[in-house]
Order: sequence, then structure tokens, then C-alpha cells
Amino acid sequence: MPAIPLMIPDLPPAAAVLPYLERIDAAKWYTNFGPLVKEFEAQLLVQLAPGREDIRLVTTSNATVAIEMALQALHLPRGARVLVPGLTFVATGTSVIRAGHEPVMSDVDADSWLLTPAIASRALAATRIDAVLPVATFGCPQDVDQWRAWSEQTGVPVLIDAAGAFGNQPVGPVPVVFSLHATKSLGIGEGGFVVSDDADFIERIRRLSNFGIGANHGEVDEAGTNGKMSEYHAAVGLAALPRWQAKREVRLSLQAGYRLALQQHAPTVMWQDKPEGIPTILVVAMPSGVDAGAIASRLATRGIETRRWYCPPLFEHRAFAGCDAAGPLDVSRDIAGRLLGLPFHLHLQIDDVSTVCSELGAAIDDEQSHHTSPAALDFVSLPAKTAVHRPRRAARRG
Repeated sequence: MPAIPLMIPDLPPAAAVLPYLERIDAAKWYTNFGPLVKEFEAQLLVQLAPGREDIRLVTTSNATVAIEMALQALHLPRGARVLVPGLTFVATGTSVIRAGHEPVMSDVDADSWLLTPAIASRALAATRIDAVLPVATFGCPQDVDQWRAWSEQTGVPVLIDAAGAFGNQPVGPVPVVFSLHATKSLGIGEGGFVVSDDADFIERIRRLSNFGIGANHGEVDEAGTNGKMSEYHAAVGLAALPRWQAKREVRLSLQAGYRLALQQHAPTVMWQDKPEGIPTILVVAMPSGVDAGAIASRLATRGIETRRWYCPPLFEHRAFAGCDAAGPLDVSRDIAGRLLGLPFHLHLQIDDVSTVCSELGAAIDDEQSHHTSPAALDFVSLPAKTAVHRPRRAARRG
């Protein structure tokens, strides 16, 4: 294991889960919407939408299946063209394909790294779009009110993939999918859930997660899948929720420590321009002209594990080679080539953060000193909205 690993999942200890396992033994109910699943769903609603009786929620076996079922529940035509960001995890695109639809690649905003309503409007003007699947990239929340207004104006449904944004992403006006994978800020091993203010939509997903079987166990009207959450995963979830606030504070503290250390040691790295939130992972972009792969290799020799998330971008994977694009993808391509995920987990110490940022800054300085030329220096004068971005100081909001 590296001296400073990238990620260490933090699930509740066995002792905290044991009382819930004993309840499962006593009830002899192991899956199929058991009492622990219902309790977990109720507690998630309290966490996400306190006092909102109009909000509904359904748990699933994982977030990828949740997206597939939610797309099916939208009752899109077969082969619908679904706009997705070019800068995202592969599950966003595979969910669209496995739901029987066609991903259409979109560029992202240069500052937030998000597919926004403004970008979706330009895509809609250029090509046919039947639905939009924006992503809360690296936990940066999508604006649900803006998306609701956009959907009402255009008549195009919107489903938000907020897999890694628990604690950040608001819910209500449009459907939102969250992940509970072991590496997420609220992890239970495997799991996911969908939140919406449309009770019928949530009920359709619940039926689809049980093969399409309704409450009366009668004839199946629509073919579903087996996407239910088990009682065992709900047990882990119920044990995890009481630890959420403490974990939240540690993550916020680590993020603040990173911001200060990066400002001191690596001030040219770029952060997402986003509201303060609870990070699941911490990703920065190298300055233009700096080889992120070379930086990752240098840090590895120092015992620091990193990961180049979303490199290559979605549209450069062979699985999506035949997909259409709704315009140029220059911003997504540029950002993906410069991204580097830094160690971020609850076992990290503040001295580790200082070491990571010090080594990162030294690696960037060495890389720039080896490649400095008049042409390279000209990059920094380009406007921030072009395909190659002006370096930002790490002190801006992460």
C-alpha cells in the first residue's frame, strides 16, 4: 500500500451493524422491501428533505441500475437521444445504453465542469434531444430549480446523476439519483436511491426494481429488473447514518486544509468553481501545459497514490465511439487531460495533506521548468472560457 493512499472506504464497524443483523434474523425478512429498507428510506428522507412531505424516495441495489430504471420510468421512446456530459464517469453513459437509448455527448462549463441548462439549450438548438442527464461532477451540485424551469420551457425531461454528491445536491424539482457505494461519503458497500417530488414516478421505479411486479403481485405491465436493496445493505446504511455528521465535519476540515496547503505549495492548480460542500473525492486540474500523467508518476515515486479520473473523457472510450456529439467537446477534452485526484479519506492526517501538496507543487515546478518556452508561456494569456484555461489560484472556492 502507498504511504499515502488515495482512498480508504469508511463503513460502520461490525459492532454497529450487529443489532440490525439481529433484527433481520428475528424477522426472517431478507429482501423484497423489508422493514429495514423502509426504515432506511425514511431516515434518508429526513436527512435530505426534512419536513418535506411531498418528497418521495426509493432505494436500489446500486446507482447505475437506479439511473437505468429512472430513464425507463420517464417513458422515453425506444432509442431516445439522451444528452450526457463528456466529462463524467462511464456509468452515466452505460446506463443510457443499457436502458435502450443513445447517449449524445455534450461539452461542460469551463468553470464548474458541469453540463448546465445553457449548454443544454445550445445542444437542443443543434440536434434532437429527448432527455438530459446532467451530472453533479465530483460532488458539485446541479441547480434543480434552473433545470425544472428549463424542462418546463422545453418539454424535455431531466434526470440528475448525483452519484457522488450526497450532502451537496438539493432534491425536489427534478429527479435525482445518488450512490451509496463504499467509496462515497455515505457508503454502505453497494446501493443507491432515487429522490423526486413525483410520487407516481418513484412508485414506477419501485415496481421496475421488482421485475415490474406491482403491489398486488398480479400481471406485469412493464418488464423491470431485480434492482432492489437487500435488508443487509439497509442494515449497514442504518448503522452509517448516525456517523454522518461527524464524517461530514472531518471531510470539511480536510478540504479546508487542502485549500490552504495548495495555496501555499501549488497555487496554479485549478479547482471547480462551486458552492462549499462535502467532498467525496478531491480533484484538481494541472496548469495548462503540465503533463498530469507525469505528475502522477512523480507522486507515486514519493509514495503518494493519485488517480486520473475521467481520463480519457467519456467520448474517447471505445464503448461510446459511435455516439453523436452536440457540438465541440474542447472544454471536456482539455479538463480531462489535466485532472488529478489527490488522496482524500477520513484516515488522512493534516501532515499528510501538507506532504501531498508540497510534493505536488515541487512536481509542477519541475515539469514547468523543463518545458518552459515562449509558446508555452502564451497559454496563460488566453481567456478563461477557451479550450485551454488560465490557471486559477487554489484559494478560490473548491
